Amino acid sequence: MGSVIGDILPLAIGVAISPVPIIAVILMLFSKRARSNSLAFMLGWIIALAVVGSLVLVLANAGKISAGSAPSTFAYALKLLFGLLFLFLAYRNWQKRPHTGEEAQMPPWMASIDSFTSGKSFGIAALLAGVNPKNLGLTLAAALTIAQGGLSGAQPWIALAVFVVLASVTVAAPVLYYLAAGASAEKTLTSWKAWLTANNATVMIVLFLILGVKLIGDGLAGLLVTTSESPEAVQLVAAITILAGPLYIILAVLKPCLLS
Repeated sequence: MGSVIGDILPLAIGVAISPVPIIAVILMLFSKRARSNSLAFMLGWIIALAVVGSLVLVLANAGKISAGSAPSTFAYALKLLFGLLFLFLAYRNWQKRPHTGEEAQMPPWMASIDSFTSGKSFGIAALLAGVNPKNLGLTLAAALTIAQGGLSGAQPWIALAVFVVLASVTVAAPVLYYLAAGASAEKTLTSWKAWLTANNATVMIVLFLILGVKLIGDGLAGLLVTTSESPEAVQLVAAITILAGPLYIILAVLKPCLLS
């Protein structure tokens, strides 16, 4: 199981490095419902990651994913597609980066955080963890890596739990720090928020580039093996390529509606 944990570690770090959710939870800690909303946000984030990962493990088990199988080829194709998507997102973030002297722009919904209920805080976190392309792609890649790792018994679920915990550290840390330190945490949290806001674009560009290259490498390496062994694999790669575009467009259209 150690090798599988090693493989999913960079993916978990990729999810954890999410400036917008971290800034959001810090803003909640300065709001009228600081305790209830921040805890709801943290819970929504953790549950969304766990649900997405669990669904993949259940489906992978039902499909009997193993090295060289058609379902395994599907998994490698997904990794390749998400890697290409991440490179595109790196380019888009570079295009939209704030220039010298410009103030970094945050999502419009952040302006109304002070009026959030616990339910909306939970829902926003679930969307940021489970629908955001970066976090969805990395969670899928991690769960598929676990499914292909040859683990047995409770080991896949332990590996998934490790992934969720590591991927949630940066969202949970401000909340736990606030609960422990109280009002004295305000200065530190404010400095965290200021740094993340100013460097959000740079962080995301570098992150997307690194993760994009990793997933493309993993996907291509797996596909070169499986497609040479299984003629059906080529058809699977073509099918997922055709379906991925419309699926991403649907998610992109739904996301702003759900966040409004």
